[in-house]
Amino acid sequence: MKKILKEFKDFISRGNVMDLAVGMIIGAAFTSIITAVVNGILKPLINWIPVSTTGLQTVLRPAVVEQGVVVTEALILDWGAVISAVITFLLTALVLFVIVKMFNVMKKKADEAKERAARFLEKKEEQAQPAEEAAPVAEAAPAEPEAAKPTVEELLAEIRDLLKKE
Repeated sequence: MKKILKEFKDFISRGNVMDLAVGMIIGAAFTSIITAVVNGILKPLINWIPVSTTGLQTVLRPAVVEQGVVVTEALILDWGAVISAVITFLLTALVLFVIVKMFNVMKKKADEAKERAARFLEKKEEQAQPAEEAAPVAEAAPAEPEAAKPTVEELLAEIRDLLKKE
């Protein structure tokens, strides 16, 4: 049972699952916004197009009314609703495409920065290795004091300077 719980925890804590959850929430929010815009603004404009006296609707069977009571409801094809649904889909897809595109660009830049930092640290290690090989006595000597090691701020300053040069 513990193994299953651990596997489930690992599955949930993976970045992909969290990204999917965030994407679903954002997609739902944008879909509701776009649906409101299409139904509240675009659909009335589409149905306003004077194709006939009924706009973009085809009446297959008119309503049957007897003594002010609707006996049979009208059967109507609402082309405006179909066009609105297509517009809603296209606008939602466009917004999500832009969000995913921006996310991928930011992720690519972050990956490039990580690669540069890794190359920088490799260069630092390569520069430090010849000095250690040239002085075998240094191995027998006590370790360097903490003050001689570069601080995080110094390393970040060096990384920044290297990035500026590139």
